Amino acid sequence: MSQNQNKIKVGIQGASGYTGGELIRLILKHPNCELIYAGSESNYGKLITDIHQDLVGECKIKFENNLNKKIDVLFLCLGHGNSESFLKKIKLDKKIKIIDLSQDFRLEKSFKKMDFKYGLPEMQKEIISKSSYIANPGCFATAIQLGLLPIVSLGYKIDEVHTNAITGSTGAGVKLNDTSHFSWRNNNISWYKPFNHQHLDEVNNNFNKLLCNKVKINFLPVRGNFTRGIFCTSYFKIKMSFNKIQQLYTEFYKNDPFTILSKNEIYLKQVINTNKCLIHLRKEKDILLITSVLDNLVKGASGQAIQNMNLMFRIDETKGLKLKSSIF
Repeated sequence: MSQNQNKIKVGIQGASGYTGGELIRLILKHPNCELIYAGSESNYGKLITDIHQDLVGECKIKFENNLNKKIDVLFLCLGHGNSESFLKKIKLDKKIKIIDLSQDFRLEKSFKKMDFKYGLPEMQKEIISKSSYIANPGCFATAIQLGLLPIVSLGYKIDEVHTNAITGSTGAGVKLNDTSHFSWRNNNISWYKPFNHQHLDEVNNNFNKLLCNKVKINFLPVRGNFTRGIFCTSYFKIKMSFNKIQQLYTEFYKNDPFTILSKNEIYLKQVINTNKCLIHLRKEKDILLITSVLDNLVKGASGQAIQNMNLMFRIDETKGLKLKSSIF
């Protein structure tokens, strides 16, 4: 039983992976939260610090495998397709809020009378604050959408967008595969899933359905030889003046504390370990280049999930997320 009844009681299912570990790290420091359940089938009975060794000295909690239903909010950090399977097996009190970090509900799918809403705060903050079930965006999708949202939401018609984004190895998850071994990833780079990455589904759904603006995006995802972060560039032709574009972006994100327009060129180290997305604009003749950078495990996953939780519980969305990068 929680010793502090005023705090939000947090449960995490799938807590032994990368996103689960980041959630634990951030929840332990969140002034309004108390972690009371960390679920893991593969590491049941082990101390959290046996797996997440960056938390040594931070907690003495063990992984469990029997959901504590006294929670106020449940984060699902399960593999894609597993969140829906998990929810089919259990019965939760309607008062328990759910934030799913998989792609299972990102197309705003209703499930067992749970009406999941897409959790990109910069796009629909008010809807998130009134919802009990949130589908957390994908990391690539977050970087792409935050770069394009001001233009797309205006209804400006773009013929074609070319997007290239390079991501760290943690984006592939904690389980090893052929392209995540050190000997393959180090000093190496490659594209994958060209033009049909699964994150395009949610981007297209949001732009077409929620913003009523159909945009063709040619997306080339790239594997980087670093561990975390996404460096994303999008470019397209536009006749709008550069000053007007800058004003549009500044106005659009003026109430979004984590999405920041930078006048200087940006780089990946500026956002690592933070919930920030930095955006830089550059125009050459009639071509606009938009660069967006974020940490795929924080703003691209666990940090954004906590930002959504803050909104759902009507507390300051920056609580527990005022993090500084380390660029040296």
